[in-house]
Amino acid sequence: MVVVRADLHCHSSASDGTRPPAEVVARAAAAGLDAFALTDHDTVAGITEAAAALPHGLALIAGMELSGRREGHSVHLLGYLFDPAHEELAAQTRAIRASRVERAKAVIAKLNELGADVSWEQVTRIAGGGVIGRPHIARAMIEAGVVGSIDEAFTPQWIGPGGRAHVRRYALDPAEAIRLVHAAGGVTVLAHPFAVTRGWVVPEDLISELALAGLDGVEVAHPDHDLAQRDELLTVARKLGLVATGGSDDHGALTGDRIGCEATAQEDLDALLKRATGAAVITG
Repeated sequence: MVVVRADLHCHSSASDGTRPPAEVVARAAAAGLDAFALTDHDTVAGITEAAAALPHGLALIAGMELSGRREGHSVHLLGYLFDPAHEELAAQTRAIRASRVERAKAVIAKLNELGADVSWEQVTRIAGGGVIGRPHIARAMIEAGVVGSIDEAFTPQWIGPGGRAHVRRYALDPAEAIRLVHAAGGVTVLAHPFAVTRGWVVPEDLISELALAGLDGVEVAHPDHDLAQRDELLTVARKLGLVATGGSDDHGALTGDRIGCEATAQEDLDALLKRATGAAVITG
């Protein structure tokens, strides 16, 4: 039996990663992966470049990390192998991206009121045409000498949840996000549900609700999940009939270029991919 190493959660400069899609491909190959998913925030803009750069023996699973919210808390979903031209899903991701721009401008205005010399032009330069996210603002804050690190920016002092310069944006209810991805022929996985560093642990009753709504899997192996959390999540996944996945959530230099540090077991990968009908895995 062929053993496949697949990292199902990676970002590029098409959103808030620091590496261009082609470089993400090269790093995935260098990490010894057989497959990886490019899951930029609310966009598939990096897929074409990544596909063109694929070497022989490396497979690309087209995906996206879709923004969701429930009761004021972020609930992110990883969608894979959906039809990117599906009208309703595409319209929603356009709305989310537009809201990201509005949110970023509002955050910058708040930062300026707090005495932080950060500009819209600076943030868009750092984003380089990618989908605007708070990490771009955090990097601008570092450039301006406001904070010394990304982690310092993401605190209540600044742009973290509930922070002095925090602004909410448009996001989908996760059950609706599941419906949209399925309508486009894709499959969905709940991203980093127990990552306390993100301000909220997704409760088991919500995971159960989303499973009833059609959720396909849950991200168990993630750098922000300790061993006890992984064991608990795996138990929840098996109880609910969900696929257990693994992903590095690599953002390039922002996360130490850790692509390949987590992987999905082959049986779980096979179980997930066979449910998708919207698009095919791309091979080099």
